Amino acid sequence: MGQQTMIYSFVARGTVILAEYSEFTGNFKSIATQCLKKLPHSNNRFSYNCDNYTFNYLVEKGFAYCVVVIKSAGRELPVVFLDRIKDDFNQRYGGGKASTAGPNSLKREFGPKLKEHMQYCVDHPEEINKVIKVKTQVNEVKEVMMENIEKILDRGEKIELLVDKSENLRSQAQDFRQQGTSMKRKTWLRNMKIKLVVLCIIVVLALIIFFSVCHGGKC
Repeated sequence: MGQQTMIYSFVARGTVILAEYSEFTGNFKSIATQCLKKLPHSNNRFSYNCDNYTFNYLVEKGFAYCVVVIKSAGRELPVVFLDRIKDDFNQRYGGGKASTAGPNSLKREFGPKLKEHMQYCVDHPEEINKVIKVKTQVNEVKEVMMENIEKILDRGEKIELLVDKSENLRSQAQDFRQQGTSMKRKTWLRNMKIKLVVLCIIVVLALIIFFSVCHGGKC
């Protein structure tokens, strides 16, 4: 393969390795298998360092794609390689026999494809760098979009909070008006009672004075 950059690769369904390829000997296969068994089931990328190698995984829809590379290869090269073998594998076996295939039953068919993708990535560094650059730009755009979406959502929450506060203020104002109307009614009734009492007292006093005057004058 020229440079000893990409050491080992496989495709697995769950923890069952369906196809693998390597030109080298070592304990990297057993380490890669052990890491595979400990991978979370969520769709994501995972990377582990051991000695001078990195064990890189891409998990998607129950399948795991792995490549072991030397540390000096960087983090971008495994990403491109794993995307390539994932797309190739899905085109060939998506919804087909990969869902029921046994251990290493696809090695004869897909093992050479793993070798081809390894060789291509090693022999075409300029094209791989272009792909990496595009992916980086796409990720940056995604990050900016996510930040904008978060800001919009945050603004939406603030607007909703303002609306809630406005509703509360409107409700409180309505309650205040109702309470004011009730207080006015109570005050009016109390004043009317006082006026009636005063009027009654005046009438009684007037009657007393009247009858006193009349009695003195013998009306």
